[in-house]
Amino acid sequence: MTETMMSVTVAFAALAGVIVLALAGLRAWHEWVELQRYALSGGRRESEVPASASPAAARIELADLRERVRKLEAIAAGVDL
Repeated sequence: MTETMMSVTVAFAALAGVIVLALAGLRAWHEWVELQRYALSGGRRESEVPASASPAAARIELADLRERVRKLEAIAAGVDL
């Protein structure tokens, strides 16, 4: 009977360890996804971007992004700016 209780205790301890590792992994994955969202948003959170941005500001930002893409394409093509 003692050997059975020892086996059950070890099994429960192993199960608890697996649960702790799974929860830690899920937390790390969630934080990584949040980091990737932050990086894709250009380092800005959704709350930092004004909802009432004017169309002129959007055009300026779009022009800036196009200029950056043009420069990156030139670098990739080996053209010296």
